[in-house]
Amino acid sequence: MKIFALQSLVGGFLDEDLKNFNKVFDDWCVQFESMEDAQLILDSLDKDEQIKIVEITPLSYPKYFFPKLQGIIHATREYEGKIICIVEPQMGMSFRIAICDLQTKKVRVLATRYKSALNAEGAFANLAFDL
Repeated sequence: MKIFALQSLVGGFLDEDLKNFNKVFDDWCVQFESMEDAQLILDSLDKDEQIKIVEITPLSYPKYFFPKLQGIIHATREYEGKIICIVEPQMGMSFRIAICDLQTKKVRVLATRYKSALNAEGAFANLAFDL
């Protein structure tokens, strides 16, 4: 499940108008099924822009594949067909662990709250919770 996109080195993904950049990768951004297709479009663009080809996967950009996933994603990991994320629902709130199922597209946020990213990373690294 790979998608390729064009991203400005300053930030933002190339919009379908091939001129503007969106801060968030969404359905309005130019998407390619292969690196070669992305390279063809990149070669045709103005060389003044600093643009690179990036691969969008559930692990690298989980919010695109799981729209119900809300908040700031601090880390992701793939385990047994699931994407596990450390999420800060809103800035300043307790950290949570979200489990995103690749097959069903469901997101489950665990009830445990972590006061710091370090505490959440400990549980995250050791998979100290039930999937």
